[in-house]
Amino acid sequence: MENETVIKELNAFLKGQYMGIRAYEHLIERLDDQEVKTIFQGFQQDHRLHAAIVAERIQNLGGVPENNEGLVGKIQGFMSEMMMPKDTEGIVKLALKGEDVYGIQLSEEIVKGDLDPESRKMVESILDTDRRHVTALNNLVH
Repeated sequence: MENETVIKELNAFLKGQYMGIRAYEHLIERLDDQEVKTIFQGFQQDHRLHAAIVAERIQNLGGVPENNEGLVGKIQGFMSEMMMPKDTEGIVKLALKGEDVYGIQLSEEIVKGDLDPESRKMVESILDTDRRHVTALNNLVH
């Protein structure tokens, strides 16, 4: 498999990590519930760590990592901010949708079949953490 293809896929995945960081930033700003805020801050730290890991992998493959969520991510972030719920339950549900639909499902689609074994293992580990986020968010909703 060519490194160029892997780098392109990993950069798309990396943009998703930046979207997650930015999304949690906006969600945390709106939260009054300190317990949920602390949980969200932990999730945001996970996304920051994952972004650093993916960026390092891209560099090791000879590529240049993206350094933000890209134009589409910025537009999506702006739209989400405009429709941000005011209550904790609504904010948690929005985070759940972000982690599950935008985080896991789109990430799985982005990297499906286009990664070398080491990159695939790294992405799967990151997605496992995101799945734990989804479980925790589901527990907060119910």
